[in-house]
Amino acid sequence: MENYLTAIETAANYIRDKISVPPEVGIVLGSGWGAFADHISNPVRIHYSEVPGFPVSGVKGHAGEWVCGSLSGKQALVMSGRFHSYEGYDLKTVTLPIRVMKALGVKTVILTNAAGGVNASYEVGDLMLIADHINMTGRSPLTGPNLDALGERFPDMSAAYDRQLRSLAHAVATRIGFALREGVYAQMSGPSFETPAEIRMLRTMGADAVGMSTVPEAIVARHGGMRVMGISCITNMAAGVLDQPLSHMEVIEAGRAAAGRISQFLEAFVNDLR
Repeated sequence: MENYLTAIETAANYIRDKISVPPEVGIVLGSGWGAFADHISNPVRIHYSEVPGFPVSGVKGHAGEWVCGSLSGKQALVMSGRFHSYEGYDLKTVTLPIRVMKALGVKTVILTNAAGGVNASYEVGDLMLIADHINMTGRSPLTGPNLDALGERFPDMSAAYDRQLRSLAHAVATRIGFALREGVYAQMSGPSFETPAEIRMLRTMGADAVGMSTVPEAIVARHGGMRVMGISCITNMAAGVLDQPLSHMEVIEAGRAAAGRISQFLEAFVNDLR
């Protein structure tokens, strides 16, 4: 476990040497959200392969680089593409970037993803604030010996997604002219899309959207005492909601179609962040 602390600090030191100002906010860009990285002013781009100990994301639509710079007057550290457990990475590797953000001074993390709409009232292109999550993977990134330097053994998850940040998000969305959905996100292991029976199960459990990421990052961020906002772009309706097959290309295209609204919202949100 001491090797893990060394890995965090080594990666953080490498990034720290490349940037001039410590970051205040960290953003993880999921599938279809990648274009937002172009809104960072005076960007310093660091490919994951350059960072000691970092793997490289192999999923289409994930650029696989850090983008560091100014966003709405604040220093931002943007992860353009994430790692997934279905790629074969353990959860400590999947969440390593969140640990690195914390080591660099980030206090607020914005987690984004592409998700399937489980709630039948949702539509493709909707943005959903994550109010809570259901971990259907049966795994936690905190399994194993706890490192007190990173956080307490039993972190409270009763308000994993910060209520004040969610209130701010709604106010920002209203100001720029659209309504945010708010609901429960369920994470499945992937990489196969869910079956119609699994979606019926998730709906019965209270899930509004489903995806294959985000939950481990939220757990680790809370373990480290960071504020978390999660937001999903509904890029397809989940299996069985509509009578049509699902594809990753559909997810990417829907994300691109929503890119303008996504960027406008995130810039305004970061501007108002205190």
